[in-house]
Amino acid sequence: MPNNLEVKNSSILVTQYIARQPIFDGDKSIFAYELLYRDSVNNAFPAGTTDGQATGRLFFNALMLVGVEKLALNQTAFINLSSEGLLEDLPKLLQPENTVIEIVERTENIDLVVERVIELKKAGYVFALDDYDSHKKWQPLLSLVDYIKLEVEEPVIKTSMLLKKLKRNFPNIKIVVERIETYDEFRQLKEAGCDYFQGFFFAHPEMLSYNSIEPLKMAVLDLLRCTSRTDLDFNEINQRISKDVGLTARVLKLVNTRSANKNLVITSIPQAVVYLGEDSIRKFVRVLVLSELGSDKPSELTRLGLCRAQFMQIILEPGGKVIAEQGYLVGLMSVLDAILDMELEAIAKEFSLGAELSGALLSFEGMMGNSLHLVKAVEEDNWQMAKKLLETIRPASNIETVFSAMLDARQYADELLATIIEQD
Repeated sequence: MPNNLEVKNSSILVTQYIARQPIFDGDKSIFAYELLYRDSVNNAFPAGTTDGQATGRLFFNALMLVGVEKLALNQTAFINLSSEGLLEDLPKLLQPENTVIEIVERTENIDLVVERVIELKKAGYVFALDDYDSHKKWQPLLSLVDYIKLEVEEPVIKTSMLLKKLKRNFPNIKIVVERIETYDEFRQLKEAGCDYFQGFFFAHPEMLSYNSIEPLKMAVLDLLRCTSRTDLDFNEINQRISKDVGLTARVLKLVNTRSANKNLVITSIPQAVVYLGEDSIRKFVRVLVLSELGSDKPSELTRLGLCRAQFMQIILEPGGKVIAEQGYLVGLMSVLDAILDMELEAIAKEFSLGAELSGALLSFEGMMGNSLHLVKAVEEDNWQMAKKLLETIRPASNIETVFSAMLDARQYADELLATIIEQD
């Protein structure tokens, strides 16, 4: 397997950034975190990035892959959402518990947004109106949101007066004031009835970084074509997702996030696709397109994952379609530890692989585990071990079976990546 230096130079491995700023209550205890999109170590919203792009990248690269609970340390998370993101129904990719969707100040199409907020509130989603400026266009939303966020103005008495007015007119709405920089501002706003507080006086946004896999451009485009049709072909969608490590990781994470059943065990990509259903799959692809993700070149690590996946599927095919599909998934995920700089144990738990697949991935247990062990033995030119493992997996076969399977698997990976290069 490539070493860490090679992995970090891989074209599909990118470092993602997100800022996390705490929101405090009147006792200066943390009530929630606001999660903010960043594209570099520079702790500021990137110039030239639209609200739609920021929303897509935040959802796709952070919330869906890392998880809201981890990013917000199991506290309530305030998340900015563009108007197009809201109208595309992106919130439904996440569970509504402990999440507050912020309607940003640049929101347009207010009438449509109002309709969508009403619909989503019925499903349990909670909303905040960000950077409220008293403009009359916000009037239809004031009775729908649970939070209103204000920015401190100078002198601070102006903010206090607006806060009191909102409290009189909407007593059930909680007020959050941002950009508090001094103790005096905090004191005056608390006396005026402010519920929650945010700003440099308490804490600057904390920068977080993590490794993420960007899907290959053609895989995303192919998936978009599949989901643009009236009737979805789940088998075709499975084929598209199973050829891309980045897509596989996110689909499994999405299933884990969306599932109300904590005991759900996902054992294959087709199972994950069917579990999500048409609606969630279409929304998932919209996030992909909105975030404009895609790598310029395929990596050797991707090639390795695809090769392992296809090899294991070929070797396990005599055992039936189900175990062959499970083997493909195990092979694909066997490179995620290097890509994400995570232990395989954490990956198996994060993606709810279940005991059988986890045992195969972590300890070479069972038929799938032996097949993973076999492909690794071939990679290391350990033919003595390969022969021994083959006797366990397919006793009637000889080592030529391994040669043939590996040749087919390498050809499969090379042809797939070559096609992507040509299309790019």
